[in-house]
Amino acid sequence: MTNKLPHDHGKHTEKILALIPSEAKFIEAANLFKQLNASTRLRIWWILCHTEECGINIASAVDMSPAAVAHHLRSLKLHGLITSRRDGKEVYYKLAETDLADLIHQMIDSYFNMVCPTKRHYHQELR
Repeated sequence: MTNKLPHDHGKHTEKILALIPSEAKFIEAANLFKQLNASTRLRIWWILCHTEECGINIASAVDMSPAAVAHHLRSLKLHGLITSRRDGKEVYYKLAETDLADLIHQMIDSYFNMVCPTKRHYHQELR
């Protein structure tokens, strides 16, 4: 921020505002958060945080048509939150292995007051 604020309340706001990300970064973040603003997409995301699954099974789990689920999966993949792989005629989806996807996964699990079942199982196997 290059303009001086009209009032100085002793909160060092100008120093904080000097660090503010660009408008483009805020737009990018808003678009990312839009990916989880629908309960269906959030349920799909939750499933894929905890297991790799094919589109047909995901559609069955969320009680939607495969075409509707494919639309949600494309959007999540476009934003780098999930990945896919083909095995014959089946396409399997899972959480992307990125810091951002992991952070959102932790946030969702925290919101639902749960420990990731996949991580819990992994930790039990190590004992």
